[in-house]
Amino acid sequence: MMTLLKSALKFAAVLVAVFAMAGVEAPNAAAEELAKNLFGNKKLPAALPAKSYGFYSKGCFSGGVAIATDGPTWQAMRLSRNRRWGHPTMIALIEKLSRESAEKDGWPGLLLGDISQPRGGPMLTGHASHQIGLDADIWFTPMPSRTLSAGERENISAVSMIKKKGLTVDDSVWTPERARLLRRAASYPEVERILVHPGIKKKLCDTVKGDRSWLRKVRPFWGHDYHFHIRIGCQPGSTGCKEQAATTPGDGCDKSLAWWFTEEPWRPNKNPDAPKARDLMKLSNLPKECRLVLAAPSPESEMAATFKGGGGGGTSIAAVIQSAGDPAATEIAPDEAAIGANAILPADGVRIPLPEWRPQK
Repeated sequence: MMTLLKSALKFAAVLVAVFAMAGVEAPNAAAEELAKNLFGNKKLPAALPAKSYGFYSKGCFSGGVAIATDGPTWQAMRLSRNRRWGHPTMIALIEKLSRESAEKDGWPGLLLGDISQPRGGPMLTGHASHQIGLDADIWFTPMPSRTLSAGERENISAVSMIKKKGLTVDDSVWTPERARLLRRAASYPEVERILVHPGIKKKLCDTVKGDRSWLRKVRPFWGHDYHFHIRIGCQPGSTGCKEQAATTPGDGCDKSLAWWFTEEPWRPNKNPDAPKARDLMKLSNLPKECRLVLAAPSPESEMAATFKGGGGGGTSIAAVIQSAGDPAATEIAPDEAAIGANAILPADGVRIPLPEWRPQK
């Protein structure tokens, strides 16, 4: 009994120390603020190893990195939302998709919608998911040949692929290149699901020839007519991450798809004023690790947590992670060692938190 008591006291002391390092007091459960406010107001990630906690619609993550606002084959949209953060695996995958779809499929480049907030968690507005750094939205609108202004990124609308007041694809805007982009995204083993409007799924079912196995990953869901949603699985080291159910066998072009073209899925909501989960969720409703994620120190700046890839003025995330195996390339500062986060020092002298995660070869 005495040993258990000592262990409990020691753990409590560690929690107090972590909160003290972050310069905040431990949250008071009796006076808890909504989790969406706590996470939505964080401007930078938690400088801790990259790990996801909880489920896609109920969790948080640490060690997040931001994709650069501009790359050779992508541009990030809606910058004011500060939702271009994700687990390093997700950011690496987006860069790879943008590069390979341009090189091999003729896609001009990606316009990126929301990924996650710096530390994940419920969002102030919009998505129910995107909470653990493993979701990303990509527009069906191709990247223009020029760099968009900040104002354009806020105000330009993506183009819907669906007929007005209809459920099927508008053939005047849909192109085979978009189907190839989806096939490219589905080809990556990290990707477990791609959500699209049911009409887009039907278009693929009706037109894809040859190998159709990749269609299993493409799932119909409400919305997603302007963009598609990529979801990757829980990553190695994220022991607190809750896996999603596996997709059903087959290409999904069956009765489950036919259901979307009946009245049932589109009936008006009988209770439209019911509060959303994000309007009720408190910090205590999230995994316990999210308290530490919320209280953890931040990197020195946004630049310190942003990877620029593919000739965009810095080092790609893949190159940074791979170089981390070289002891000469890393430097651990005392304060970083205290919270278990290594650092890599690039040529420009900006210190970048280095997650424990390593890519699989």
